[in-house]
Amino acid sequence: MALENRPDILYNMLTSFSALSESLITESLPFWYTRKIGKGDFFNMQNVVCNDLGLVVKGMFRIYYNDPQTDEEKNIFFFSENQFIVSFRSFITRYPCAYYIQAMEDAEIVSISYQHLYQLYEKFPEWERFGRLLAELFFNYSQSRTEEFLFYSPEERYLKLVEEHPNIISRIPAYHISSYLGITNPSLSRIRKRISGAK
Repeated sequence: MALENRPDILYNMLTSFSALSESLITESLPFWYTRKIGKGDFFNMQNVVCNDLGLVVKGMFRIYYNDPQTDEEKNIFFFSENQFIVSFRSFITRYPCAYYIQAMEDAEIVSISYQHLYQLYEKFPEWERFGRLLAELFFNYSQSRTEEFLFYSPEERYLKLVEEHPNIISRIPAYHISSYLGITNPSLSRIRKRISGAK
């Protein structure tokens, strides 16, 4: 679907994220398109190369994988409004994605393909800078996630998640949050009760 009435969202995000000029963003507009994804449907599938970079306009997504030993789904990341969404390693290496990226609500994103984004990289140094900042962002996501499990308690991980996604508790089932935190549902209930009691 054509970009339609979404260029304002792109302008706001791209100028704040990488200080791209209005003219450079305008150059990219023909490459972006609006995509609606229903609840439970996928932005990208496991074992499929991730071909698009998306900007979440509305909705929440989870990245998860199936544990081959237990067949249990394990949530790795959540993405919501005004965040870029992509399986970054698959996107840049062109190898199949190891994870699923699924909409947890009816969602809308603005997307650009790998081919079109790299055309912008080749033509404009400022867009190359955007690519570097994007790489740094997703590296930071990955390292922060690792450090959370090394250095943070489950309660600290929960507080960080709520800070990043303030409405997540009312938007998705608790078992998805438990999976992300690496704890059981009863443990999550105790954490929430402790936090509520401390206020």
